[in-house]
Amino acid sequence: MIPESFNYHCPATIEEAIALASDHGDEAKYMSGGHSLIPMMKLRFATPAHVIDISRLEGLSYIKEEDGLLKIGGLTTEADLEYSELLAKKYPILIDVAKLIADPSVRNKATLGGNLAHGDSANDQPAVMLALRATIVATGPEGTGQASIDDFFHGFYMTALGPQDILTEIQIPVAGKGTGSAYHKIERKAGDYAASGVAVNLQIDGSGTCKEIGIGLTNVNPVPLRAQRSEDHLKGKKLTGDLILEAAKMAAEDCSPSADLRGSEAYKRSITRELTVRMINKALERAKANL
Repeated sequence: MIPESFNYHCPATIEEAIALASDHGDEAKYMSGGHSLIPMMKLRFATPAHVIDISRLEGLSYIKEEDGLLKIGGLTTEADLEYSELLAKKYPILIDVAKLIADPSVRNKATLGGNLAHGDSANDQPAVMLALRATIVATGPEGTGQASIDDFFHGFYMTALGPQDILTEIQIPVAGKGTGSAYHKIERKAGDYAASGVAVNLQIDGSGTCKEIGIGLTNVNPVPLRAQRSEDHLKGKKLTGDLILEAAKMAAEDCSPSADLRGSEAYKRSITRELTVRMINKALERAKANL
């Protein structure tokens, strides 16, 4: 289908973009990479009268460690993540996820900020950010503010962002000694949404005890889901095979998948359990190599 007609704006600064969004109110939508908004417009699920293209705003594309945080600009593309030497060395989960998003032509334009701002639990990055305990930074008419990732997703396509807010930065605690992370999803074909996906980030000490752990689940719940009970079951303990299996069963029990063309509810719970086991073990292997 063809979108309804709309006015296109390409502001040069964040201030100009926010002013345009404030002037046009509910009739305006921001667009960064366009891979979430444009398909919805073609299907007439979204019909903004004004599209504000923020993809050319300067200073919002970067990957750096600063002040004890990994900081990623909101307009950083998935391709930027995929080919980052810093991420490959210290944050391999972000390489894992970037490589699984759609195809190279999409990753060259799609942005991390846009992925998260869309608020879709079927997207891969929300689960990864839950596992990494990220903080979201946004700028709007009232200035700049922050939200924990656990407080960011409010419902189906709903986030803590106000209608004029721009997601400007993602902050993640710097990976310390003994940290390991991993992400994978099961998909019908390359580039498809996940039938299920699991993100794990953990830290162990020299004795192998789990000091910290984050587990995020993809596309098995209406809202991006943290496997809180699984995390609590593992934290403070040595990660044995039986313990990991118990935590994986909890993750499969606590999610709420819907049957669709990607599989039945039982199938999705089954692969969630299996992926949780595999990703904990993969993150643990990487953590041991980082002691």
